[in-house]
Amino acid sequence: MKDDGSRSRGWSVPAWGVNCALVVLVAGMWPLDWVLVEQMDEYYLRVLILVGLNVILATSLNLINGITGQFSLGHAGFMAIGAYATGSLMKYFSPTGAGAEAALLALLIVGGLVAAVAGLLVGIPTLRLRGDYLAIATLGFGEIIYTLIVTTDRIGPFEIGSSSGLHAIPIRTSFFWAYAGAIVCVASIWRLSYSAKGLAFRAVREDEIAAAAMGIDTTYYKVLAFVIGAFFAGVAGGLYATYDGNLAPESFRFTKSIELVVMVVLGGSGSITGVVVAAAVLTYLPEQLRFFAEWRMVIYSLALILMMLLRPEGLLGGRELLRWRRVAAATTVGGDAVQSGR
Repeated sequence: MKDDGSRSRGWSVPAWGVNCALVVLVAGMWPLDWVLVEQMDEYYLRVLILVGLNVILATSLNLINGITGQFSLGHAGFMAIGAYATGSLMKYFSPTGAGAEAALLALLIVGGLVAAVAGLLVGIPTLRLRGDYLAIATLGFGEIIYTLIVTTDRIGPFEIGSSSGLHAIPIRTSFFWAYAGAIVCVASIWRLSYSAKGLAFRAVREDEIAAAAMGIDTTYYKVLAFVIGAFFAGVAGGLYATYDGNLAPESFRFTKSIELVVMVVLGGSGSITGVVVAAAVLTYLPEQLRFFAEWRMVIYSLALILMMLLRPEGLLGGRELLRWRRVAAATTVGGDAVQSGR
């Protein structure tokens, strides 16, 4: 491996150091949660938690749309599956006491896995499609999920609520859970994106035909991106269900998927840190424009149009705010691994 100038750029951080920092960061959310509950206005705390949930949703969609180069309009459907799976199970079992936090973690994982299975079932028959055809197929998937929700009152002993929604879900999600989930999601997508497999995802985005000619199983990587993205969307849905306590089917229509696509495009397709910033801005900004009442969405839409006219590549384009030296090294040595297909 050639030791060129690229090795000297960025931070030199060993893997164990990054892992320790992530553990400390997640653990630090716990006392910070207590401080925010005591000191922060309830409205602003809610906005802050919604920022964390949208970071999970936008980052997971970025793996599909930005990094792998697909065009999915069904991310709200995966969120709905995770939300209803976790919310229904939480309402049925109603865990309390010392085991409530562990039960919440288990049910969030279950909700994510159910959404991941849905991503697999959708991905296998549809991800041989490309471009607009894939967008239409995923949009149809989202509408199928919505229709199933509004026409299903319960599945066995588990309540769904049909068109009236699912209510009285035990509230468990807090600032800690929202941002612990966001940290895990961002760290996981980052590591995957800048690994040897990440190069395969990016190869599919840049030129799918050329990637297939080099021996990369493009369908495998497209389905894998969908499954991983769906899992984190399902976790975000579960967090939303156990934070709000009520689920309305209308919250998961295609407009939610469009909102997430806007976050990915505005942040810069393929840029993880850019999408995180865009998710925070596009969650906070509409709330701050509420004093304009009926003009709020007009101003918000004009701001997006101006952004796309002045900087169509997004806030950061394909760049990141931070890069580590070991990432550059992985990129250098990963080319042969990518050409092997998996």
